[in-house]
Amino acid sequence: MAVIKNLSKGFYLKSRPSAYTSDGLTVGGNRGFVISSLPRAYPRTAPQKRVASVAAECGIKKGISRSELRKKMIECIGPKMRK
Repeated sequence: MAVIKNLSKGFYLKSRPSAYTSDGLTVGGNRGFVISSLPRAYPRTAPQKRVASVAAECGIKKGISRSELRKKMIECIGPKMRK
């Protein structure tokens, strides 16, 4: 399947599935292209928002070491989430 994306507009063009052979008969598939919209992000739930804000306050981000993450989880995240 070929996909041509235009991310600035939020739409993309993709080809339709091709026909295939089953028991000697050609079945399925359609010619042409389909214009689709890009999926939207799902809204965050209240617990997800709370965890994200507490993690930002504690300085948790991508790329920190496991020992650093463990230390922040014990010393910072735990007490703040219990409030």
